Amino acid sequence: MKTLRKLFTPRDMTVGAPWKRILEFAVPMLIGNIAQQLYSSTDSVIVGQYVGDHALASVGSTGPILMFMIALFIGISTGAGILVSQAFGAKDRGKLSVSIGNCLTLTAITSIIIMALGWFLSPPILRALQTPEEIIGDAISYLQIYFLGIIGFTFYNVLSGILRGLGDGFSALGFLLITSALNIVLDLWFVISFGLGVPGVALATVLAQVISAVLCYVKLTRMQSIFDISRKMMKLHRDTVWDIIRLGMPSGVTQAIFSLAMIIVQRLQNSFGPDFVATAVIAMRVDGFAMLPNFSFGMAMTTFTGQNIGAKRLDRAQQGAKQGTLMAVGFAVVMTGGVLFFGRSIMGLFTRTQHIIDMGMNLLKILSLGYIGMAVVQSLSGVMRGAGDAMTPMWISILVSVVLRVPLSYWLVDLSRTPEVPLGRPESLYYAMLATWLAGALVNGLAFRFGRWRRSALERMKGFDMKPDMPVTEVKAGDCP
Repeated sequence: MKTLRKLFTPRDMTVGAPWKRILEFAVPMLIGNIAQQLYSSTDSVIVGQYVGDHALASVGSTGPILMFMIALFIGISTGAGILVSQAFGAKDRGKLSVSIGNCLTLTAITSIIIMALGWFLSPPILRALQTPEEIIGDAISYLQIYFLGIIGFTFYNVLSGILRGLGDGFSALGFLLITSALNIVLDLWFVISFGLGVPGVALATVLAQVISAVLCYVKLTRMQSIFDISRKMMKLHRDTVWDIIRLGMPSGVTQAIFSLAMIIVQRLQNSFGPDFVATAVIAMRVDGFAMLPNFSFGMAMTTFTGQNIGAKRLDRAQQGAKQGTLMAVGFAVVMTGGVLFFGRSIMGLFTRTQHIIDMGMNLLKILSLGYIGMAVVQSLSGVMRGAGDAMTPMWISILVSVVLRVPLSYWLVDLSRTPEVPLGRPESLYYAMLATWLAGALVNGLAFRFGRWRRSALERMKGFDMKPDMPVTEVKAGDCP
């Protein structure tokens, strides 16, 4: 029982074998990401099986728009995780408390803004993307309901980012597993019992996310042996807010740019009709499982690096970068093989339409090598962010996601046009995506070797008052910076 309880407490990643600390953190993150992927895939499975392929396409077509609108919270969440991990590694209770309090306040303010913008902008954005008439009505309903309940999503992501920064990946995992199961039950209840269709799926997702956020907040309030939560700590402080923005906004901007590129490509994808939109939705749901080790190790590397920079252990951060990237590549190879082997069966959960399954498997085969490249991208980007260099991954993402992917997608589709296929071959979009991922791996590898992340780490280390002999639970509360 004591060992089990220990899993749900903050973890010091500045001691022990680096690969072991990273693996201990990454595995629960991987399980949690699998649960989150199941969480999002449940909507598509239930809609595809009980409502139809067009309803499935309507839910999937909202993905890039959602990710673009909520990129700000990804930035806050990333900034929170980096700032918290560095303060925790330095055993600096004052900075830790103010960082957490300011993150909560920023999340509350920005949630209200995104809620209003999302509701009013959803219809014109979907029309501008030439969303097929057969699916646009359900797509608008899904987006508007999702944005009305966005506060659950935003607070869960920020609070789980804080917990991960403290080295506690298990709590966020446990809450995610609970709410994933709840989401499945609510999906089935609203869609099958009440016949609410796509709006019912959106409502189920919103309710589950609110519950996950509440559980994370309750957990955080029970960890005040290592930090303080009070009105004073939640009052916005210029230096802390700037740190969160400086460390997190590049990640948010990266996600926004990536989503914007997807939106531009989505317009081209929509031109191939609702059947291909449904195919792409299913392929990307299965693709999500192949990506899970990459995202898990990326987040683990950010926390590991952040804590060790806070503890002024740059040598250990470099050692962990190499070991973590090798483990990420190994996990990616295994997961990719599993997805290719079981992909057809997984797609059968979403639809009974055979030609959609055949097209989807073709897309996965095209992308398969890219998953290994993305393992390198996510791991090394995580190291750079954890060290305080969030700008380099942002510029790399702009280079490969916008400068390379968008024109390459349109060019390859145009090259594939023939009298028999006047619109071009839709799989051209996925060859462009593969090229983007592989180019990203190459550029991130060069940036890690020759980039500025080490200088950023040295600058960050100067800002912490390290107390190496004092356990974090005994650090006295400091004044707000």
